[in-house]
Amino acid sequence: MAIERVADKIKPWHVAQRQFDLAAERLNLSPRLRKVLREPKRELTVHFPVKMDDGLVQVFTGYRVQHNLSRGPAKGGIRYHQDVDLDEIKALACG
Repeated sequence: MAIERVADKIKPWHVAQRQFDLAAERLNLSPRLRKVLREPKRELTVHFPVKMDDGLVQVFTGYRVQHNLSRGPAKGGIRYHQDVDLDEIKALACG
């Protein structure tokens, strides 16, 4: 149980941003370029209803993030899981 509590406190987006900062420092990226590359270009949150087998309707939430489009199609983060959140998808998209 202690492992679960520690894992709950880890924020994937904060980890990804810290890794970016370390890499940007090592690469001597300009402050202007760092600002542009540090944040995702697009974030989309959708809520959609699904009729379940028992006839009830449940509403699910989905996230799609495109991090950077400057060199063509964007790498994006996407996951299907009830415990996923927008910060996790932002972290996946930037990696």
